[in-house]
Amino acid sequence: MLPKYLSDLGVAFHIENQDTYSIVKRVIPEGKTTCGLCSRLRRGILYRVADELGATKVALGHHRDNMLQTYFLNMFFAAKLKSMPPKLVSDDGRHVVIRPLAYVAEKDLVRWAQHREFPIIPCTLCGSQENLQRKQVGEMLREWEKRFPGRVENMFNALQNVVPSHLLDGSLYDFKNAKATGIASEDGDKAFDKEEFAAPSPSLPGVQVVQLS
Repeated sequence: MLPKYLSDLGVAFHIENQDTYSIVKRVIPEGKTTCGLCSRLRRGILYRVADELGATKVALGHHRDNMLQTYFLNMFFAAKLKSMPPKLVSDDGRHVVIRPLAYVAEKDLVRWAQHREFPIIPCTLCGSQENLQRKQVGEMLREWEKRFPGRVENMFNALQNVVPSHLLDGSLYDFKNAKATGIASEDGDKAFDKEEFAAPSPSLPGVQVVQLS
């Protein structure tokens, strides 16, 4: 399906087929989390193919909702406030990884794909299977959005407005040496910020407008 679609458009492509699933099932005991090893295997394959093709950037298809899911997964199971950045150098320092869809909501991508009649390839990766944590977190976010419209967008905005002085990481803010200066500071102790509700952007019904600064 995909080769014909790309060929008809005249787009040059390379499709890499690798069986990472069998490796993961062989190495990881039944019932244990497989995401870490699977991710490392797939990322290693991407970097190798990028080298072979002479690619200058590796583009991944994660969207806004994926990034929020990753944030909660890291918080729930890895005890870290960590998501996925829109652009970063790979861990081996040799590649630039970009996520062009980082600021786009999943529901908008679905509408756009239907409008453009993109070929939809069924996903059978572990992340799409029932009972896995990523799928459960995704359902949690969708339920929140249904019950409290705007909450998911606010959480995503929060990832872009981090205040280290009001968290607990001593490596990001020098709490130990904090001293009274007698000078007012935006970093001073205040429990809650004033609520600010931005006016909705003018858009077509059901279509989100994304503004990049």
